[in-house]
Formats: sequence, C-alpha cells, structure tokens
Amino acid sequence: MTYIAETPEDYIKKLPEKRKAAISKLRQVILDHLPKGFQETMSYGMIGYVVPHKLYPRGYHTNPDLPLPFINIASQKNHIALYHNGIYADDSLLKWFTSEYPKHTKYKLDMGRICIRFKKIDDIPYDLIGDLVSRMTPKQWIKLYKSTLK
Repeated sequence: MTYIAETPEDYIKKLPEKRKAAISKLRQVILDHLPKGFQETMSYGMIGYVVPHKLYPRGYHTNPDLPLPFINIASQKNHIALYHNGIYADDSLLKWFTSEYPKHTKYKLDMGRICIRFKKIDDIPYDLIGDLVSRMTPKQWIKLYKSTLK
C-alpha cells in the first residue's frame, strides 16, 4: 500500500491505527541502531534510510538523482515490510540473519531476497532488527554496493 507522505511522521499519521505503534517502534529501533552517516528520508513512498549524496555523490545507479538506498520500512496490505539491501548483497549477513531469526520469534521467517515480511505485528523481533541495522556502516555499504555493479 502506498501512503503519500512528505515526512516519516506524516507517513505514520496516515497508517491504520493498528499499524502506527509497530511502524513507530520499528522506526525508532532503526534510528537507535543505524550507524552514523545514513540519513532518514521518504523513499519510494516508504520510510527510507539512505547514503546521502554528500557521502556517495554518484547516487543510485538506476537514478543518480536519488541517494543510495539501504533500508526501507512500509506498511503493506497484509504485513509490515523491512527492505534491507545489505542482506541482498552480502551472503554472510543473510546467513547470519536467517540463523538468528528463529532465536527471536516463534514464527517462521517470511522473506524474499530483500524483503522481510512481518505478518504478526505483535511479534516483530525488534532486538534482532536493531542488531541487523547496526552491522553495516555507510562506508561498508558503498564498498559492497560498488562491488555488485561490476
């Protein structure tokens, strides 16, 4: 689902009541654990965390006017989604996350290559998400991203 919003706060205000608390908490966990240098913004109609142009002037290869995306969170029709580009690009990070996930929740991991779907919003593993977010700095993400372009 797309919510037209100028700011993360505006995005959250437009959510259904039952989603506001979960997205707010997920956002706060990300902000609390996000390494210095990433920037919170609205990106692709979602709350996004990007490498700003001042750190990576080339921007996103498909549209250099956009900053390099890293993480997005969104309220979708049937779930809350966390999109983590680092998991897509780093097999060791993906392996770590998939092995840790069952230790933090009783529900089976529902994941695409980049998207982690939380259908049980009362059981989002916030501690694990905080740990995941903290595992890659902007410098590491830029290096990994550039290596995937070759």
